Order: sequence, then C-alpha cells, then structure tokens
Amino acid sequence: MDWAILNKHLTIVESNFTRPRRLFTFWIVFFLLLTGCGSTMNPFDMRIVEAMSTQLSDMFVTDEVIVYEKEELDALKSVDPIPLKWKNKVSENEIASFYVVYENDAVYSADEAGKLTKYEATTGKQLWQVKTKHRFSAGVGVGEGLVLLGTFKGEVLAYNESGHMLWQASVTSEILSPPQVQNNIVVVRTVDGRIFGLDAIDGKRKWIHQGATPPLTVRSTAGITLSHGAVFAGFPGGKMVAMSLFNGNIGWEVAVSHPRGVTELERMTDITSVPVVSDRLVCAVAYQGRVACFAINDGTQIWTRESSSSAGLVMDSDYVYVTEDKGIVSAYDLLSGASVWKQSRLGSKKLTKPVIKGQYIVVGDDQGNVNLLRNYDGVLIARSATDGSMIQNPASPLPDGFVVQTAKGGVYAYSTQF
Repeated sequence: MDWAILNKHLTIVESNFTRPRRLFTFWIVFFLLLTGCGSTMNPFDMRIVEAMSTQLSDMFVTDEVIVYEKEELDALKSVDPIPLKWKNKVSENEIASFYVVYENDAVYSADEAGKLTKYEATTGKQLWQVKTKHRFSAGVGVGEGLVLLGTFKGEVLAYNESGHMLWQASVTSEILSPPQVQNNIVVVRTVDGRIFGLDAIDGKRKWIHQGATPPLTVRSTAGITLSHGAVFAGFPGGKMVAMSLFNGNIGWEVAVSHPRGVTELERMTDITSVPVVSDRLVCAVAYQGRVACFAINDGTQIWTRESSSSAGLVMDSDYVYVTEDKGIVSAYDLLSGASVWKQSRLGSKKLTKPVIKGQYIVVGDDQGNVNLLRNYDGVLIARSATDGSMIQNPASPLPDGFVVQTAKGGVYAYSTQF
C-alpha cells in the first residue's frame, strides 16, 4: 500500500458535513485507499483496506447505530416544549458550522456567505449586519470588546461591537474553530495543527505552536480553551497540552488516550473538542479513547474512564457531562470519575456538546431538536424542534435561556423559565 498517498489525502470529514456529503466522502476515501494500494496489493494490505472500509462505513453510514422503538419515539413527541423566545435566520451553511454567542446583552451569529449579524438578546431584533467579501469558516468568538471570525483562506478578522473592522491577520491555513481572546491576546487554531497567539490590538503575530499530526486524523472544529493565563488544547493522537498564553511555551503535556488497534483507523484517538477547566482540574475526552481529568497546575492524572466522543464535555461543581458516541449523554462524578447516569434514548445518533444552564443540560441533535435534561439524573424534561436541519455546535447560554444555530441558518432563542 502506498501510505504516502493515504497520508496526503485521507482526512476524515466527520463534523462538518451532512449525511449525503459523508457518504460521498466515504466513497472518495475508499477509492483513494484502493488506488493507493496499486496492483501489487498483498493479503495483509487487503485486510487493512477491508478493516478500514468497514470502520469508515460505521463512521459515515450510521443508520443502524441505534434502533429506537416506536413507543420511545412517540414518548419524545409527548415531552413538553421548551418556550421559544424568538427566532431569526442567516444564510445556510454547507460546510462550516458556526457558534452563535452571547455577549453584553447581544447575540452574534455568522454564516459562510460572509455575513456577521448582531441581535438584541431579549427580543431577537437585528441591531446590525456586516456583509463582507470573505467566506467565513469559523466563528463567532467574542471578548474584550472584540468580535472574531476565521475564513477558509486562513484570515483572522476582528470587529468591534459596533460592527467596524479593526484588523485582519493571516495564518497558515483554514480556520475551523472560533478565535478566542484573553489578556489582549487572540488565540486561533488552524487545520494544519498550528496554534497562533496574536496581538489583540493589531493582529500581529506574537507566537506559534506546531502540534504533532498523525497520518490519519479526524477533521474537526476542535478549538482551544483559555483560562488561568494558559492555553489548553487537545490534539490528534490523544495528547493534551497546557501552554503559556503569553509566549506559547509548553507547561505540561499529558496523554488523555493512547492509540490502540492494528489499522490507522483503529488507532485514531483524536481529541476533537475543547478541554474544560475549573479552578483545580482540566478535563478532556478523546474519540475512541477515554475521558480523563488532570490537575491544572502540573497535569497529574486524577482519574480516567473509557469513553468515546467527538462532540465534547462540560463540567459543573459536581459532575462531568460527556456527549458520547451513538447518541449517549453520560455524567461522571467530578472527583472520582464514577458513572452517575447515562441517557441513551433521545431519538438521535449524533448530539452536540452538552451545555449547562442552571439545573439543566442542553443538547442539540442532527435532526434539529434541542433537549433539556435534568442535571442530576439525565431525565428528559423538555424538547423542541427547530427547522429540521442539523445543530452541529453547542448552545450558547443566555441570562434566562439559551440560543442555537442550525445548518440551514436558523437562529433560535429559548427560555429555561418554565
């Protein structure tokens, strides 16, 4: 097998595509595998291809992952709706997925067409809209008076809260996650594994970190977490690092998960979501790997449990909540890692990262539904439908609820005041 061809072409596009695109990508990838093997394929190579094609099919063709009984689906329809505060709409997003965010009594959303929109958080009234000539690929990041976006061409764009552009900077490749800002430093992550620290005043580069990239990785919108003057980031291969926000120097590096298996697909254990941080702990979860928590000061492992997630996790003072594969939401004890509850019957195979809002856990799904789970036992309390298109990224908390954005560009704000 010509592994050079495989390494060059095979990036799994799981997070950013609707099902027809995933099927198309699967056949393109499988064709590359076959052509990369050439005419001298030996039996061992053939077994690898067969194993990898089976796993690719499992990843992209997910119709048989979970079978829901009719009674269970009917029960979902009978759940109380979540009160809708307002709704609005931006352009449909075919590839990228955007985070709609709340900041200073306003909600910001963006789309691939290059529009950035600001809404009044209480009523959804449009306050302004900026139409650019860029194709946005990532956003929105907010903080310290900045509204930040990334593009497919590796451009970082900074606006103020009035919609005026402040600066534009270039990095090395496509940006898939919202830029973040803290202590006058903007941090942005690119698809080629690099993390950049930029001056928040003018966008000038302050530092760069190059992460390791295994032969086969999951293309994801994994970003970074800024906290305690540090940048926390997960990488392909199950590694997580803590680096200085001010100069990019590595403080510590740990293994959340270790690759296992024979084929490259079996050994893929990427961290495709952002770590979560408290005063004492930092926790992360890997695809085909584990969920683990570490001491924030030196990376000492506190606990670890078998898990697999490409969506992510969140924590409060008691539990770590993880959206696991096959449509499962799990809660683990924050101090010990003991399993507390699992919710596996939400009628969907692909859920968003969980978000904490008061006593509720909010998760969206690939059918455009939003679900409220009770935090201490995982019971489904309320559920509402949006426009039927995928909700790819987590909800953003509002003072009295939360807001989500769909693949069709629907922006929906809900209340958690029943």
